[in-house]
Amino acid sequence: MTTIDLPDTQATEALGQRIAALLEVGDVVALTGGLGAGKTTLARAILAALGHEGEVPSPTFTIVETYDPPATRLPVVHADFYRLNDPAEAEEIGLDDYRYNAALIAEWPDHAGGFAHEAACLSIDLEVGDGTRRALVRPGTDWLRRWA
Repeated sequence: MTTIDLPDTQATEALGQRIAALLEVGDVVALTGGLGAGKTTLARAILAALGHEGEVPSPTFTIVETYDPPATRLPVVHADFYRLNDPAEAEEIGLDDYRYNAALIAEWPDHAGGFAHEAACLSIDLEVGDGTRRALVRPGTDWLRRWA
């Protein structure tokens, strides 16, 4: 596990750039943390570093937003599972179809059953407290060689 301090927006953007540079099709970036912890901010930083220009709406209500080349370096699915009441609902919305040949940025991954068990998952827990913000990064086995 790696702990990364995120004292400001620039630090979050730098983390997003690092992730984007290493991101491959089939990967999952699982973002956890309380409301306002910075999950969507980090997702936006990753998408911007992948080449997306313009607005990145929070998928809180749509649940899934997709980004495709040439707007991004690779196909990306940005999902916010906060509104799911049961992990089975992820299957009902066709998550596997969305994930096919794409990378997934997942907010509230536990609401979709979680992804930490997948080798291609980079789990990031965003913590906020006492005026500090930090990311606890746990790479899956596929990420170990890249994240080092």
